[in-house]
Amino acid sequence: MPTDAEYESMIQQFDNWKKLTGFLGKIQKGDTPGWAAGKAFEYLVLQAFNLDGGAVRWPYPVEIENEVVEQIDGFVHIGWFSCVVESKHTGKAVAIAPLAKMRNQLMRRHSGAIGLVFSFSGFTNAAVILARYIAPQAILLWTGREIEQALDDNKMLEHLEYKYRTCVETGIPDASIQKLGTPTPPPTP
Repeated sequence: MPTDAEYESMIQQFDNWKKLTGFLGKIQKGDTPGWAAGKAFEYLVLQAFNLDGGAVRWPYPVEIENEVVEQIDGFVHIGWFSCVVESKHTGKAVAIAPLAKMRNQLMRRHSGAIGLVFSFSGFTNAAVILARYIAPQAILLWTGREIEQALDDNKMLEHLEYKYRTCVETGIPDASIQKLGTPTPPPTP
């Protein structure tokens, strides 16, 4: 199995939006030889932010008193704006456990940090409801369809800004981006 440094090197070959979109197609088909389960999607998300000008911290463990206490899928910094990233590539909609994990990770960090949870297969209704009541931590939810849209648009950061502003203004952490026009928040489940 490759190391984190080797995965980082592997994702760097997808150095433009077209190549990264092609890699997403391979992930969707399950055609990612050399990548452990879930790793291809995890690194694709970070590379998308990297291509759009975000400062990316690739996956890393957090050690306290010589013990690994967290495994972080990644961090994205845009100026003074910082986001903890969690990515899930599963066949089922993501339930509440990754959101609870993200909440705990955010509680140990500066209150200005937000969480981004990416789920290839979307989220259960329970997860969406929980995300709406996690305050004061903000956890923004991204579906696989939204990742595809952001890659097509070449605009990870613009869509992140939209999702963040919508969450701050309305308390809706799962505002959807649409194929055409201005993104609009989803209806309440």
